[in-house]
Amino acid sequence: MTPLEKRASSGLASIFGLRMLGMFLILPVFALYATHLPGGNDKTMVGLALGAYGLTQALLQLPYGIASDRFGRKPVIYFGLLLFAAGSFVAATATDIQMIILGRIIQGSGAISAAVTALLADSTREEHRTHAMAMIGGTIGLTFAASLVIGPALYQFIGMSGIFALTGVLTLMAMAVVKWYIPDPPASGFHSDAEAKMSRLGDVLRNPQLLRLDFGIFALHAAQMSMFVVIPFALEKAGHLDVDHHWEVYLPVVLVAFIVMVPAIIYGEKKGKLKQVFVGGIALLLIAQLGMAASMQHFWGIVAALTAYFIAFNILEATLPSLISKIAPPDAKGTAMGVYNTSQSLGLFFGGAMGGLLSQHLGYSAVYEFAAGIVVIWLLAAIGMQTPPAVKTKMYHLGKMTVQQAQTLLAGLRKIDGVFEVSVVAEEQIAILKVSQLSWDEAAVNSLLEGKQ
Repeated sequence: MTPLEKRASSGLASIFGLRMLGMFLILPVFALYATHLPGGNDKTMVGLALGAYGLTQALLQLPYGIASDRFGRKPVIYFGLLLFAAGSFVAATATDIQMIILGRIIQGSGAISAAVTALLADSTREEHRTHAMAMIGGTIGLTFAASLVIGPALYQFIGMSGIFALTGVLTLMAMAVVKWYIPDPPASGFHSDAEAKMSRLGDVLRNPQLLRLDFGIFALHAAQMSMFVVIPFALEKAGHLDVDHHWEVYLPVVLVAFIVMVPAIIYGEKKGKLKQVFVGGIALLLIAQLGMAASMQHFWGIVAALTAYFIAFNILEATLPSLISKIAPPDAKGTAMGVYNTSQSLGLFFGGAMGGLLSQHLGYSAVYEFAAGIVVIWLLAAIGMQTPPAVKTKMYHLGKMTVQQAQTLLAGLRKIDGVFEVSVVAEEQIAILKVSQLSWDEAAVNSLLEGKQ
């Protein structure tokens, strides 16, 4: 990467990190805080407050990406961040649960993920884009883990209003990063590997393998959000832990989960066993949900179940995007990821709403039984999925070419050993290849592409 590419990638990763930190910080403590608010004794309202931002985020992610093509990346990002900050300050000044729900809805309306991804694509060359996207994914993962530990500590010192206000301040800081740190890209255009293309939406929605993965991310985050409606109460009651000490549980659990997750992912990718690791992760997630349902009164049972849960969560959160990349058509990856991200946001909303509703009317164990039911459906769907090809994506920038030249190049690339799938997009001047992770004739690809320059 060039220095400007590194700067853009790190800056945009920090935007995601600052924004997601504000989202995640409240998870381990909000349910307990809400009991002190007017209307907060109704767990249904608590669940809606946790998940409300997911609904507006799901509805607006793709429109934001489309708007960034028309009005520019940075203006759309500024607008979204401003809304997110406004929602944070509304929640910070809330005096009842309904006001917090409103603030969370406004937060979700700042759905800038697609616009940020498009700006990243504008700012990086094709051969470095996968690495840049990985930086964002890693930042989100680390932010989630850190928030579980930092959230209870912050709550002790500045309270929930302070956390919401801090979220607003961090978002304003993110706007400053966009303005003065992230360089303006040399050019802005559509990138099929990073943006949703409406003409390919039907193909993506008709692909049964992709739909299994979309349901998977929906189920994963529905289970996550429903869990945080009740787990703070379980730790407080079974472990006799004040909320400011909950980090003492989350810290070792998250560290163990990370240590186990890394070799599992490496094994799956290097040995071509990604489906087995994936299905195993779903099975472990099911065991964790059932363990939580059975251990609500037993502190160490809760800790064991949480450890299993976070191991499974980390494995699945890392493998799902990889599977999307392997399965989606090369020139529709951005569209596939758009549907995937929308499914994730819907899962956050649905999980929060159902977690609150069930805990209010049927008790805490019902929440985990609900999550286990969703995971069972996911497990059955995943067992029946096709084994994903052991491939990786390579992208190349091309010069201007006619449609006929693109078709000729496409035919030539398809004949090269180790090339599983290829798309040549003349209007974007790119070639996207899925090649074998074990062996492929890179020299032949380079020779053919150089002859077309």
